[in-house]
Parts: sequence; structure tokens; C-alpha cells
Amino acid sequence: MTYGFNRRAGDYGKHQRGFTLIELLIAVVIIGIIASIAYPSYARYVERSVRSDGQTALLQAASEMERCYSRDYTYAECDLEMTLSPSGHYAISVASGSQSDGGYILTATTQRSDGCDEDLTLNAKGGRAPEACW
Repeated sequence: MTYGFNRRAGDYGKHQRGFTLIELLIAVVIIGIIASIAYPSYARYVERSVRSDGQTALLQAASEMERCYSRDYTYAECDLEMTLSPSGHYAISVASGSQSDGGYILTATTQRSDGCDEDLTLNAKGGRAPEACW
């Protein structure tokens, strides 16, 4: 006498539960592929955000230099009050420039990776270097 069940004797408690090893390996490979695509984009984003901190600092320092020039009519008497960028990633310094660059050169240096091979600079005429980093 059968009641429509296709089970053998002793199979009542045996049901597949969990994941197989193949399924877990496929999930790990998919996560690895996604991470290998996402990480370089994230690293570039971090470099750009660090670099924007230096750019902001240079523009603020230039504004400070121009305020000083409007009081004293010379850049020689001007000292920067800010020596660090707003987030503290860059050290800001000023050097006397020549007539060709307007009178001063501001430099932002960092120990962190910002995607640039050289320090960020800004002169009194608005000249920015290196071009690729601005």
C-alpha cells in the first residue's frame, strides 16, 4: 500500500541544507572580481580628495598673500599664518619669486600619495604646476 510518497525507508530526516563548496567558491570569486574593479577607483578618489586639500590650502595662502600686499604694497613683508592645509595633509611654504612669476611662489608638499610626482605650486600670477594635478 502506497500513499503517494517516493521516499525510501530511512530518508525521512535527510534534506540538503547549507551551501556546497562549489557555490561558496563561486561567491568568493565574484566578490574578488568586484573588489579588484572597485579598489583602484577608490584609491584614485582618495588621491583626488587629498590633492584637493592641497589646492584649497594654496588658494587660501594666495588670498592671504594678496591681503598682505594690499596693506604693504610688497610681498617681501608677508609671512604666511597658515603652515598646514585645512585637513593637515600638506605643508605650505612661500618663497620669493621673480618678476616673471609675480613676486612669490607657494608650494604645498605632502608625505601622502596624491597621484602627483611633484609638489603643488601656485605663483602670484596664478600659474599652477604641475598642470595634470590641477
